[in-house]
Parts: sequence; structure tokens; C-alpha cells
Amino acid sequence: EEALRTKNPKALTFPCYTYTDTSPHSASLHVMDASPLKKLEQLEFSLDSVTDLSSSPSASPSSSPAVATFSCVDGVTELRFLQSDSTHCFTFDLASAQLFKLGTVQFICVSNDNSEEERSFSKGVNIKFGSEKDSKEFCDSFEEWRKGSSTVSASKSKFDDKIEASSAKMYFHYYGQLLHQQNMLQDYVRTGTYYAAVMENRSDFAGRVVVDVGAGSGILSMFAAQAGAKHVYAVEASEMAEYARKLIAGNPLFADRITVIKGKVEDIELPEKADILISEPMGTLLVNERMLESYVIARDRFMSPNGKMFPTVGRIHMAPFSDEFLFIEMANKALFWQQQNYYGVDLTPLFGSAHQGYFSQPVVDAFDPRLLVAPPTFHTIDFTQMKEEDFYEIDIPLKFTSSVCTRVHGLACWFDVLFDGSTVQRWLTTAPGAPTTHWYQIRCVLAQPIYVMAGQEITGRLHLVAHSAQSYTIDLTLSAKMWGPGASQGGILQSSTGKFDLKEPYYRMSQPQAYPAAQEPPLPPQPQLNPQQDIQIQSDDFEEELLQEPAQNASTTQL
Repeated sequence: EEALRTKNPKALTFPCYTYTDTSPHSASLHVMDASPLKKLEQLEFSLDSVTDLSSSPSASPSSSPAVATFSCVDGVTELRFLQSDSTHCFTFDLASAQLFKLGTVQFICVSNDNSEEERSFSKGVNIKFGSEKDSKEFCDSFEEWRKGSSTVSASKSKFDDKIEASSAKMYFHYYGQLLHQQNMLQDYVRTGTYYAAVMENRSDFAGRVVVDVGAGSGILSMFAAQAGAKHVYAVEASEMAEYARKLIAGNPLFADRITVIKGKVEDIELPEKADILISEPMGTLLVNERMLESYVIARDRFMSPNGKMFPTVGRIHMAPFSDEFLFIEMANKALFWQQQNYYGVDLTPLFGSAHQGYFSQPVVDAFDPRLLVAPPTFHTIDFTQMKEEDFYEIDIPLKFTSSVCTRVHGLACWFDVLFDGSTVQRWLTTAPGAPTTHWYQIRCVLAQPIYVMAGQEITGRLHLVAHSAQSYTIDLTLSAKMWGPGASQGGILQSSTGKFDLKEPYYRMSQPQAYPAAQEPPLPPQPQLNPQQDIQIQSDDFEEELLQEPAQNASTTQL
């Protein structure tokens, strides 16, 4: 107790058993990954008493019977002491915990601060067992868990090898919040299409084992259970797994057929092969967030040879577009940096960098499909055949024929996925003009537009390279080939390139604008309102108009 209160380990002068382990813990460890941990997963040890040693000397220490359990949470192996009155739970990371023997049935468990300056103890408990047999079994388990943890941590997760820790932390934090899950659930195009794809293909799910990859709230797992699945394994790496357990437990009709497993598909183990994989792994431009790689890893690890994947195929659609409003909006963002006297400071040295920065952001919004200047093309990604490494770099050649004479400002992209069921094939699309989803569409705006004539050929290349922040760097080139007499002997007339970071988009997300097909005559100038001028409204006439308006539109308005 003196050693803990004074944070001086030299005060421990009595003989003791000390279990040390200097190997770092893997952030992706799951209880099902290592056989020693899996074997001990359900063990509990009854204690006569647990006393908190970190309280002040004047305070009365809390001592009561307790249960000790070993567990693995978010890849960290832990030892927990839960008092019988459930008022206190003491948790120790096994990477830094030490066990000191005071007698045959009495021990002190302490945790290190791991301070660089001086090693010290941050917390501890005095534990007492009812028999020498119980204390020996606990000590043996303590050592086995430490060894098992060390063995697993020596092999780093495949996910951690390619994804930087800061990006993964933000990613799992984001999807661990209910408000973001609600945003996706309220995308009725997304949720409704998944429900229809599952329920229309009940024969694929009835009596089958299903794995839900990245289960989130567990909604797709419950769809599969509704369709008659024999058992569903809902795999979720974020804290949303706890919410999923709670939601599933509150739906007893299929709760006994769904098992939530907290962990990454790269790391966990399942007791049986799956007949069906279901997931929602799509990000912006289909591939953002790099979850498709986890989807195909789950396929290789868990799916039986003749299994099905929902979704089965994805397609990235692309077409050149013309949007003067958007181009001017992007260019105007950098005008701030053209000020030569901003509180006495010349900002112009940074104008070029700012201009380049704004045009490196893909624009996420919903746009009018009439902005497209050529019929779209698409690139197919077959989830049943793609290898994980195939997602590291995606190269798409582009070739279009312009339908109009205009300036091309960049490339518009969207995606769709196919649920290839045995009964019904259903598509989920994010195309412009279709009902808007939370994915919207994405546009890469070039800083230098190109001019095209109707019938002129537009060529180029869309090159995607994955990076460790769970996204992609996009290199886009668009070129207009020579057009007219002699074009067959000519080459490229003009070309424009751009580099974009899919991780850092500009979320414009406006609803599609109604762009007129032909130039309309300008409106007559409107009188400018004086900010100081009061605006008089004739309340009687105003109320009468409001009452009359619904009646006038009743024949043309339908809900």
C-alpha cells in the first residue's frame, strides 16, 4: 500500500511473484484470434474481497466480495475486478499490470504509469481468495493470458500494416456514433434497396449462415434474420458493436440467431463458413474509405466456395461535364488571397497555392444530369473476383464523344452496385437524376477547362492510388482530339490535368439546380432594399394569398 500511495516501487521489499512483459500490444487483437485467449475467455474467479489501494489514507477503503475476469477489449487484454455490489469495477491493462504475492491467498495487483522519467504505480487493489486452490488457478491464468497476449501482439494486423493509426481511430470513432448511423439509416434509397434485395431473395438466406461485414447498427443482420437466415455473425470493429447488441437484444424474434462480434474481419475467427456475405462497404466514388478491401478479405476468409455476396458487383460511372457556375465558385474561393493590403499584409504570395488547393478538392453534391456533355461510360468491379491488391491502384482509360459545343470543366462520377440474387437482381444507384442518396455524386473540377465541339472525341485517364489515410489520390487527365477535316492525321488539340485527394472533398451537397436549356432573357433590374428601410406587408392581402394558393395548386399537387 505504501508503494502505491507514494508511487515508489522500492517500498516493495517483501518476496513476490512478478510477471513482466515488455512487448507492445496490437491494437487489432480480438479474443477469438489466439487460442490461449479463446480458451480462457469465459473463466471467472471468485474473490473473498477486493480493496482499492489508491484511495487516500484517511479515507475508508471499500472492501467487498468480487469476481475477477480476463477479457480482450479493442485489442487490449484486460483484467477486471467487479465487486458484488456492482458499485466498483477495477480494470487493469495486462501489458502494464503486475501481481505481488502477500500470502497463500492474498495478492496485490498494481498497474504501472509507464512514465519515461520514473517508473511508478498508478493504481492497485488488494485481492483475497477463499482458498489456496483458487489463488493458484488465478495466478496460472494471469500468466497464460500474458503469454497469449504477447504471442498475438507479435504479429501485427494486416489492417494496421496498411492504414495509419490516426485515420483508423477517427474512422471507427465516426462510425461508433449513433447520429451517423441514423444518417445512413434515414437514407431510404440505401436502406430500402438493401431490404428489398434481401427479402426478394429469401431463398438465398433461408437456412443459411450469413456474415455481416461492418455491421454498424446491425440493421442488415436483422434483415437477413427476417429472411430466415440460420445464423448471422455481425462483425463490427467500432463501439457501435455495443449498440448493435442492445438493438438486437431488443428484437427477440431474431436475437437468438445473431451473434455480434467486435473486431476487424482481418483479425477475428468464426466457428463456421458463411453461405452469404452482406455488407455496405461503399464510400464516395465507391472505393473511398477502403472498406471494399475488407469485404473481399472477408470473402476469402469466411465464405464457402459457392457462397453469394450482397452486393455482388460495383460500377463507377464517369462523364465529362460543363458547369460555369461551379467553376466560377471554385475559382472565386481563392480570390481572398489576392488582397495586397490585408491589415497591412500582402497575401498574394499564397494565391497560387490556395488556388491549387481548392481545385484539388473533389466536389460532393447532387447535380443536374443535363450538365453532362457526353454519354457516360463505366468501370466494373466484380467483388467476387477482385483481389485485395487490385484495389491498391485502379487505372481507368476514358473515351467520350461530346454531344454539344461547350467548355468541359471536369469529370463527373457516381456508382451503382448489383445485388445478384437467385430470384431478383436489384441495383442500388447514386446516379444524377435518380433519388438522392447520402453518397450524392462527385465531380473533379479542372483548373483549366478544355473547349470541345459537338461530335469531338474526348480522351483521358482516371488513375486512383490508395493511401494509408483510407482513401485515394486521384490523377485526372482530359484531352480533346483534333476535330474536323484532317483529324485522322492529327493528335491532341488541348489537354488538362488535375490531382485530387478523395479524403478531403468539398461537401457542396446542394440539390440539383434547374439549368435552362437555352439562354433566357435577363430579368428587369429589381429595386435595391435599404437595410434601414422597414418593409410594409399588407397582412390582409398576404393572408388571403396564402389561403388561396393551396386551392389553386390542388389539382396539380400530389403527395
